[in-house]
Amino acid sequence: QVQLVESGGGLVQAGGSLRLSCAASGRTFSSYVMAWFRQAPGKEREFVAAISVRLWSTYYADSVKARFTISRDNAKNTVYLQMNSLKPEDTAVYYCAADGEYASGSIYSIPRYDYWGQGTQVTVSS
Repeated sequence: QVQLVESGGGLVQAGGSLRLSCAASGRTFSSYVMAWFRQAPGKEREFVAAISVRLWSTYYADSVKARFTISRDNAKNTVYLQMNSLKPEDTAVYYCAADGEYASGSIYSIPRYDYWGQGTQVTVSS
């Protein structure tokens, strides 16, 4: 079992920055893909970014490319999401996710991920 706890959300003005953190426990952190998703009010949960196990390859939604950076620190069992040049449309609850031992499917899709955090609110004011 994996437990994920997000932190770092808050209220920021457009153009500002935030760094989200997700602390993982319960399994070998370095063995699974980590991702961030977000869900705005009235909308479906959507992929934001992911980082792989080997080579630490990164993947981003088009809407956040060049503004957001995902990274991981295996020594600290933590994954980060650095968010720069924030826009009001980035307002959402941000969720950390980890895939499972037998993960399959697209790295961009929700069904791949077995473990989810409780979410952290990010609000960007105009």
